[in-house]
Amino acid sequence: MAKAVVDKDTCVGCEACVGVCPTSAISMVDGKAEVNPDACVECGACVATCPVSAISQ
Repeated sequence: MAKAVVDKDTCVGCEACVGVCPTSAISMVDGKAEVNPDACVECGACVATCPVSAISQ
């Protein structure tokens, strides 16, 4: 696995990923999800939760 990465063009700002991240590594910046790579533990919860597949690892 690798750190989660958000495709800002695909992200719709629904915040679903924010709620499932166990380390609070995801925040919303200008209406889009942003991952703090230092806090990401590569669990994949956000990837599985994103309804528009904007997050990859």
